[in-house]
Amino acid sequence: MKIIALSGALRRASYNTALLRAAIAMAPEGVTMELRTLHGIPLYDGDVEAQGIPEAVTTLREDIRAADALLIGTPEYNNSIPGVLKNGIDWLSRPSGEGARLFGGRPTALIGATPGGFGTVQSQDALLSVLRTLGCDFWMAGRLMVSRAGAVFDAEGRLVDDKVHAQLQAFVEGFVAFVQKRCQP
Repeated sequence: MKIIALSGALRRASYNTALLRAAIAMAPEGVTMELRTLHGIPLYDGDVEAQGIPEAVTTLREDIRAADALLIGTPEYNNSIPGVLKNGIDWLSRPSGEGARLFGGRPTALIGATPGGFGTVQSQDALLSVLRTLGCDFWMAGRLMVSRAGAVFDAEGRLVDDKVHAQLQAFVEGFVAFVQKRCQP
């Protein structure tokens, strides 16, 4: 099984990228999780699209298409989806109809980390609406929202909070079981 772990943040020291790296390290035997970012994807512009889909978008699209599932790590900016993540999803859904082909029926889950006290609940809720529109097979049995992320990771981005570690381990195991059930012939 292959899962793409997509970070919705660009910052090198992103808590969400760190959370995805921790999830990758917890992947059970037989499961490959590969980290992807949105670096290199330009702001969506229909004039740019008319000249062709940018290579960074095409590469990410093919990586997602070749995977069995998608795990998205989303920050929360101003109580919603970060612009870079929404922009990336908008590009991945172009040209018209591509979103349904790429995301339709794809097992998908969300996690998120933020320095604030409410986790990424509003970002995840807003993103759920977008993913539902694209037809993702969203795993509803679990979401992970990490609050006060500055205390959960050390200066090198390693997960150091035992409670969050256990929650993430249970999340990864649950999502993998969901994907396995969906991918059985």
